Amino acid sequence: MNQHGAARRATIEDVAREAGVSRALVSLVLQGSPKVSQQKRDAVAIAMAALDYRPSNAARSLASGRTRTVGVLLDDLANPWFVELLDGMQSIFREQQLRMVLGDSQYLARPGESPVSAFMEMRVDGLVIAGDLDADADLTRATLNTPAVVTGTRAFDLPAADLVTNDDAAGARLAVEHLIGLGHKDIAFLTAPTGSATLRANAYRDTMTRHGLQDNIRVEPTDMSEESGFAAMSRLIDSGRTPTAVFAANDILAVGALSAADDDGISVPSHLSLVGYDNTYLAGIRHLSLTTVDPVSRDVGIRAAEFLLARIADHSLPPRTDVLPPRLVVRNSTAQATPL
Repeated sequence: MNQHGAARRATIEDVAREAGVSRALVSLVLQGSPKVSQQKRDAVAIAMAALDYRPSNAARSLASGRTRTVGVLLDDLANPWFVELLDGMQSIFREQQLRMVLGDSQYLARPGESPVSAFMEMRVDGLVIAGDLDADADLTRATLNTPAVVTGTRAFDLPAADLVTNDDAAGARLAVEHLIGLGHKDIAFLTAPTGSATLRANAYRDTMTRHGLQDNIRVEPTDMSEESGFAAMSRLIDSGRTPTAVFAANDILAVGALSAADDDGISVPSHLSLVGYDNTYLAGIRHLSLTTVDPVSRDVGIRAAEFLLARIADHSLPPRTDVLPPRLVVRNSTAQATPL
C-alpha cells in the first residue's frame, strides 16, 4: 500500500526480489524460455501468485513483436450461430496460448471509422472476419497487412485472406430435397439481405425448378430477426394460400414462423413443416425440435483457426479456400405433407 492507502500493482522487480532471482530470469520465465530450470520456474510462479502479479501485455508485445491476441469481427453477436464457431476456434487458439478478442461490427466502431480499426489499434496478430460484413477499403487494407481468415460467409472477396465456410447451396438443397421427399410441393423460403441467405435462396429456386415446382416458388424477405420471421409467415398465411412447408434462412426466422403458425392455429408439423438453418441451440430445444441444416460451425471454426495460425507463421502463403459439407438434422418440425 502507498502512503494514501491505494494498492500498488506489483512489478517484475518485485517478483524477482520475492523469488530471489534476477529480473532477467523472471523475464525468461514469462517468455517460456527452456533455459530456466524447473526449480527457478517454480520459485517465480510462487512469487507471482503471492504478489498477484499480472504481466503487462503491452510490454511483452514490445519485446516480442506480438500481442498474442486474435481479433474476431462478428456481424451480429446476438446470432446464436456464432457459439459453435467460436468454440471451435478457441479450442485451437487456446493450445497456442492466443487470446480471442470479440467485436460486433454494429457496436465496435466509433462514428466515421471502420469497425476493424479498433483491432488494428490493438495490433492483433491475426484477424477473423465472421459473417456478412461490408468489405470496405479499411477492412481490405487491414487484411493486406494482418493475417486474416473469412469464415461463415461467401458474400465478399478479400484477396489476401483465407476463406473457410460451409456449402450454403448444398445445405439449402438438403433442406428442400427433404421437404419434397416428404411429399411437399408448396414450399416457401424466408430469405434475408445477406450473402449466405442469397446463396440459399438461389439453391432453393434451382431445386424447386429441377423438380418441376417452379410455379410454387415463393420467397419472402426478412431482416433475419424472429419478428421478421413472424411477419413473413403471417403474410404467407394471409395470402390465402398457406404453404405446406417453409424453409427459413436461419433458425431464428424459423422460430418466428413457428410462432405465427401457432397464433393462427396451424399445427406443426401436422399441417406445416418447418426447416431452419444453422442448427443452433434453439433448434434442439424440445418444445421446438426444429429440423435444420447443420453448417458444421465448430469444424469451420477449427479449420479457420488452423488456417490463421499457418498464415501468421508464414505471411507469404497463397490464399486458400475450404468449403465444408453441411448435414441435415431431422427433428420433429417436418412430416409427410397433408393439405389444410
